[in-house]
Amino acid sequence: MSSPLLQGSLLDGFGAVELGELGPIRRTVLSRGAWVDVLPGWLSGADVLFERLVAAVPWQAERRPMYDRVVDVPRLLRFYGEAEELPDPVLGDARSALSEHYRAELGEPFRTAGMCYYRDGRDSVAWHGDTIGRGSTHDTMVAIVSVGAPRALALRPRGGGEALRFPVGHGDLLVMGGSCQRTWEHAVPKTRKPAGPRISIQFRPRGVR
Repeated sequence: MSSPLLQGSLLDGFGAVELGELGPIRRTVLSRGAWVDVLPGWLSGADVLFERLVAAVPWQAERRPMYDRVVDVPRLLRFYGEAEELPDPVLGDARSALSEHYRAELGEPFRTAGMCYYRDGRDSVAWHGDTIGRGSTHDTMVAIVSVGAPRALALRPRGGGEALRFPVGHGDLLVMGGSCQRTWEHAVPKTRKPAGPRISIQFRPRGVR
């Protein structure tokens, strides 16, 4: 699959794909027991990994019912379950590093990897929480590694309120924890501004979608 034009980060340098240290991570404490951790540039060589994933992942274009019609999902998708081999070795290393770092808080490892490919500013995901499974009733974590061009990941309290925006891309790490999936919502809004392609890799524990 050919990818839309990605303008590489000068800091990324198109070098070796390597993970940095998981610390210090900036934590933003939200309301009602939710929090967000952000670590810019955790993954170096992220633009190289972006190109690898574009080529290696069997991306799926899905259609879903909405009201009285069926519409295209505005992004490409791929989900890797616990028993599936991930499409690049560095993703396994990332999952293991995150499991070790958050072991005391999470109490279990990250096990699955969901992927979303946002090809341009028209691709998006609407406001939602990862509440299929245990995320609807229990505190949990979703760890997101972003490669490709930055896009805003927005968060707002469930039921409405002022939204926070985190521009993530080029190897940035963002972790949503505590009650975030059931008390807050997140989205990647559409944008009319020029936006390059981005891939989001979401690591989750067992039973969280």
